Amino acid sequence: MKYHIIILVSLFFLNLNKVYSDVLPNDIFSSAEVVELQMTSLQTNSKINNLGIYQCWLFAHPENKKYTGPFTNFKSMISDTSYNVLLNSLKFKTKLLSKNKKITKFSVDVDAYDNKRYNLTWVLEKTYLNKDCMNCWMTTSVTQPKFIGRLN
Repeated sequence: MKYHIIILVSLFFLNLNKVYSDVLPNDIFSSAEVVELQMTSLQTNSKINNLGIYQCWLFAHPENKKYTGPFTNFKSMISDTSYNVLLNSLKFKTKLLSKNKKITKFSVDVDAYDNKRYNLTWVLEKTYLNKDCMNCWMTTSVTQPKFIGRLN
């Protein structure tokens, strides 16, 4: 009986991965919506299944993935480096810095779990992936988090 419960729980989490992580890049999303989706996903990430990191990875530009590697590398890059301040943050605020037809830059302030505020620059580019994503926004780079102050 104990093993049946473990198998059922494992299948449940595998199915969660399918249900909650399949928001795929699509032409309907604006660049601002992509950043919001990625940040919200990281903010609500679970250490058990890392669905938030996975959702964020789905919107990483193919050129970005050449540097970050497969999902397992991306997961380590987020959770085991200074980017971990993005996980389970208290809140975040985005501000448009620049936008043209192909590239958009946002400033993102993050109130992290460590009671500190950080700033990052989020860069997105339009790309072609498939018939659903012929001109969709995907993240090409995110700067290292820069400490900008303690929370009050």
